[in-house]
Amino acid sequence: MVNRSYYGHDTQFYGVEEHRLAGGKGNGMRLFQVRNGSGLEFTVSADRAADISRISFNGVNLNYMGPAGYVAPAYYDEPGFGFLKSFTCGFLTTCGLQAIGTPSVDGDIPCPLHGTISNIPTDHIYYTEEDGKIEIHAKVSDTEIFKQKLILTRTISCEYGVNKLKITDSVKNAGSADEPFMLLYHMNMGYPLLSETSRVAVSSKNVIPRDDHAAKDLDTWDKMLAPTPNFQEQCYYHEFEENKPCAKIFNPDAGVGLAIRWDQKQIPYMTEWKMMGERDYVLGLEPTISKLEGRAELRKNGALQFIKPGEIRSFELEVEFFDKEADWEAAK
Repeated sequence: MVNRSYYGHDTQFYGVEEHRLAGGKGNGMRLFQVRNGSGLEFTVSADRAADISRISFNGVNLNYMGPAGYVAPAYYDEPGFGFLKSFTCGFLTTCGLQAIGTPSVDGDIPCPLHGTISNIPTDHIYYTEEDGKIEIHAKVSDTEIFKQKLILTRTISCEYGVNKLKITDSVKNAGSADEPFMLLYHMNMGYPLLSETSRVAVSSKNVIPRDDHAAKDLDTWDKMLAPTPNFQEQCYYHEFEENKPCAKIFNPDAGVGLAIRWDQKQIPYMTEWKMMGERDYVLGLEPTISKLEGRAELRKNGALQFIKPGEIRSFELEVEFFDKEADWEAAK
């Protein structure tokens, strides 16, 4: 850290600033901009489930921003694939809590693409700065009369001068019935971190193509392409045997990279979303508790998870940032 004698206010180097957007579909959205004083900067969207909309390291952008840009929850179009109309992407879009993946109808319940949680504003959000640590605390209620009563409590934290970010979540079933439970951390890498020169590594024991189209390029799941006209997305499931999976990317041309780690007992899978299209150019490294075939199909196959009344499920992810390729290579 820099010598405190040289500056007057902490925000010269680190801290949290609160902003509101003006104009467009994001008008009025509340954002928390965080800087840790040593190159890490990110933005938390209070009106989109405390997701992380932007992130950069040493001034280099790391995330993909979708064509929709910032979109307030009022514009959310729920049925089917309507999610895509307001899909900001950003660095983190939380998907769930009762549906992820392919839209389906489970019994008589419509389950839209990736659920609704990312389009719910926080009930309460605030930040603290104590003992060299910055924390954003948020609560999001996925609740409906006669239906689910799920509460997401989230803390996003970093330390001054330490280039790591932690996401700590808990989900509580505050209702009186068992509820279907699905959760996916849609983490989206973008240019200039992502390009055809990017190196990608995942500590998986098995890589399984989601469909025949992905299977054609299974041998090159970790090779990125230049933006390609009319590219058709490819998805791969990664399975792990070690307790601390690691998914990472580094671009030697940009001089930056990152590694995502989590607990395999909490989150058993990762989906890789390889989308190399022109302007639709993004790599998703997406830890998930279930696969993407949709809630109805998972129920049919006996793979649908449930959360019991009063039960709390906890999740923690860590993202570490690098500006030296050798350090990135050594990361596990």
